[in-house]
Amino acid sequence: MAESVNIQDLLVARGTSLALQCLTPEVSVDRACSEADVASPGLALAGFVARFPAGCMQVFGQTEMMYLATLSTEENRACLEAFFSQGVPAAFVTKGQEIPDVLIEIATKHDVPVFRTSLGTKDFIRRLKPYLELVLGPSTSIHGSLADVYGVGLLFLGNSGVGKSECVLDLVERGHRLVADDLVLVSQRGRDLLLGQGHERQQHHMEIRGVGIIDVKALFGIRATRLQKRIEVVVQLEGWDDMTSYDRTGLDPQEAEIMGVRLPKVTIPLNPGKNITVISEVVAMNHLLKFAGVDSAELFDRELRQRMAPVTEYLEEDYE
Repeated sequence: MAESVNIQDLLVARGTSLALQCLTPEVSVDRACSEADVASPGLALAGFVARFPAGCMQVFGQTEMMYLATLSTEENRACLEAFFSQGVPAAFVTKGQEIPDVLIEIATKHDVPVFRTSLGTKDFIRRLKPYLELVLGPSTSIHGSLADVYGVGLLFLGNSGVGKSECVLDLVERGHRLVADDLVLVSQRGRDLLLGQGHERQQHHMEIRGVGIIDVKALFGIRATRLQKRIEVVVQLEGWDDMTSYDRTGLDPQEAEIMGVRLPKVTIPLNPGKNITVISEVVAMNHLLKFAGVDSAELFDRELRQRMAPVTEYLEEDYE
């Protein structure tokens, strides 16, 4: 996770898509923004700055500009002086609105770049926030393999040598897609969405013990890979342990936590002859089924209890 994003980098990366026009050319854009949130001036324009979100880029929509238009020149100056003295990294005016000279004057005085865009306020924020979340959002790296199986992102975890890469390679051979192997870079979007991707230098290479480094894209084609995928299920691979009791019904679902986000987890014990690839496909399909509102284990348990109910009631009422 980067600690800040440079406004100059923002202009290079998103200046065209955001339709930005710089209105303060004398102010340097070589400045940092440390917050992924985008704020509107709101009460700060009315003088209440006690809870001002310092470090956030500020967006002036139609409401803010209409409010400024109701103020006298002296009131405008006092209001904007208090606002731009709060350490605003950059200000944006949406909908191509006319901007009073006093706003440009005071923003320049406080060394705050001001931009105008033809986009509406909601559309502008919708385009800006994903970039800020990508650059400034929390991220981490995980030792594992990530594959897209029937559209479900399966993150395979386990000790080194347990067979994560071989399992994903077999999935690719069956028509599924590799996202990352060995090192998965995970970034958080919003509150509960985790995106995984491979390292830019590693790309879609895999290490297969006994074979060496292989290029999955070159071997299987472009359709066998994808750049990133949402992580939806954690598949924990581990060697079979006779002393461990494994879930056999699916009625006690497990969870894994990554960066504060809780994900469904499936633990698969490995022993000779087990077809881990088919099991992984079933894990993905079962997740899709649950997402559609069908929990097979719960339905089976419910039907079984309903069939057993008459017998249970009879035994409870038998006092002989």
